[in-house]
Amino acid sequence: MADRPHRYDIDPYLWLILIGTFLSCLPGLYLVAAGKHLYAPYAAVVFGVAIFGAAFILSWAAEVAQMDMSQSLAVAILALVAVLPEYAVDFVFTWKAAHDPTQAHYALANMTGANRLLVGLGWPAVLFLYILAKRRREVRLDETQRVEIFYLAMATLYSFTIPLKGSLNLIDTVVLVTLFGLYTRRAAQMPQEEPEMVGPVKIVANAATVPRRLFTALFFLFSGFVIFLVAEPFAHALVESGGHLGIDEFFLVQWLAPIASESPEFIVAATWALRGQAGAALKALISSKVNQWTLLVGTIPLVYAISAGEIRPFVLDVPYGEGPTDVQTHELILTAAQSLFAVAVLVNLVLTRWDGVLLFGLFALQLVWQDIRMEVAAVYIVLAVIWHWVNRRHLLPAARIGLGIRGRPGTS
Repeated sequence: MADRPHRYDIDPYLWLILIGTFLSCLPGLYLVAAGKHLYAPYAAVVFGVAIFGAAFILSWAAEVAQMDMSQSLAVAILALVAVLPEYAVDFVFTWKAAHDPTQAHYALANMTGANRLLVGLGWPAVLFLYILAKRRREVRLDETQRVEIFYLAMATLYSFTIPLKGSLNLIDTVVLVTLFGLYTRRAAQMPQEEPEMVGPVKIVANAATVPRRLFTALFFLFSGFVIFLVAEPFAHALVESGGHLGIDEFFLVQWLAPIASESPEFIVAATWALRGQAGAALKALISSKVNQWTLLVGTIPLVYAISAGEIRPFVLDVPYGEGPTDVQTHELILTAAQSLFAVAVLVNLVLTRWDGVLLFGLFALQLVWQDIRMEVAAVYIVLAVIWHWVNRRHLLPAARIGLGIRGRPGTS
């Protein structure tokens, strides 16, 4: 592909951010390589910073990749690689759950927490930052984003079957991974657009084609190496920190780990929103929701079976400690219900202030009072039915564009 004519102005501070981000990964790598053991809360901070830095580098690598593929596919890849730390942490708990059933509780906590953070915190944050910066009342999406909305709807409808049967199995893997593959294929068919780079990624974008691609590959390899080595000790330290600090371990795994691993994507989305590119910011976060609700959930039973050395389902609500035994089922129902409402508010391609208030308010409500999971889930479902009925004329266009029946968006 020919070099792009556009070149970015590079401020010296961008070099400092780039170098500093790589350096932030080194203490975590050193602790692993040297076999050093720190007090668990300190270790969690060091490993968390390493994962945080690696996630940023992954985000930059994926953003540069937009120069060589369609925007929709590039954003899908950006969304995927930006949450790879989340995958790594969740897979650590899933792998251990095959031999220690109590770890299944943490695997589900981490996955459901990450999904609800994206919708309940990420989407409203983009909306309100855009309103603050541009004095607008709402965010309007373009027709290409019906693709993400359609596949999120399909994954959400299927997700309600998981708590009903009380387990995740390899059939779920096939269905959900297939949905992710179909989504990626459809995203690749979207029109290609010139990307607008943000932050240190401009340095790489200014390079000629071959060096740019080499640097992009190195970014992917380095960040993947950091995540591979640091994810397991980070998960260990996080759980141990709960005991040392008197904080509930479930709360730490469900909320702190996803915030650490997904914050780079939140920051990129926030930057775009403040610059007036709220549609692109939401596109990245919606795509993240799609890949987590398909690929992440779908690969949990696969990782579990490989670790166990036999084909067996990942059973929900295995008793742990003295806590209730229905928490995992309730967590999945609540997450699926929130996802259903998320689809309903976006099906008309408009995210209003009231939508943002409801998304954040209901998320905050179940975060503060965790014992009302099912009540909040019921509210989500009722609101989703109302919103879908009001916006029912948008359902068929979303399906048509998601399936590619009408051809490319913008055509009749």
